[in-house]
Amino acid sequence: MSVVTIHKAKSTLSRLIKKASAGEEVIIARGDKPVARLVSVGETKGKRQPGSLKGKLHVGPEFFAPLPPEELAGWE
Repeated sequence: MSVVTIHKAKSTLSRLIKKASAGEEVIIARGDKPVARLVSVGETKGKRQPGSLKGKLHVGPEFFAPLPPEELAGWE
């Protein structure tokens, strides 16, 4: 387990991510106080397949309809 300051973590983020990916836990501290833990999220399962959701998702015509005036006002 490595402990690094926020400043050092910002300047060596790529190396810290590499360590975390290898299974090491990295603690990020503000001064002497630990504030965050950098760990690997694990391996992804399978490869992405373009078009694998074809025919499984449906966007109805209401998606393309104009928004009502009261909802448009919330965006302005």
